[in-house]
Amino acid sequence: MYDNALIQPYLFFDGKCEEAIEFYKRAVGAKVIMLMRYQDAPPEAQQNMPPGNKDKVMHATLQIGPATLLASDGHCKGSPKFEGFGVSLSLNTPAEVDKAFQALSEGGQVVMPAGETFFSKRFGMVTDKFGVLWMVLVHQN
Repeated sequence: MYDNALIQPYLFFDGKCEEAIEFYKRAVGAKVIMLMRYQDAPPEAQQNMPPGNKDKVMHATLQIGPATLLASDGHCKGSPKFEGFGVSLSLNTPAEVDKAFQALSEGGQVVMPAGETFFSKRFGMVTDKFGVLWMVLVHQN
């Protein structure tokens, strides 16, 4: 029905988006494709904006490998909540999984240590310091 549909995760960091972007650049090699701040919006769109949020990220597009991850500061209240989903990061080798897993673990919490499973040469789960659950694995060929 929707032959050209594209699903892209959109994460709302509630005021911590810029910090998250820098973290993902270091942790998984994310590249910023586009970044728009609230101050870049037309004046009429800025009228209802809470004071002090003009420098916050209204929208960002990140590229991680061939995948796109969208991000924003959202309502800028400082307490992002990521519940009921995770982000799956499929890599080529166990060494790549270990490197990404270790980087995503910094300041976060390991949910399942990276190791061999019946479905992957290497798989682990970690909640990063922003509360995003990552499942990092070697993809099957």
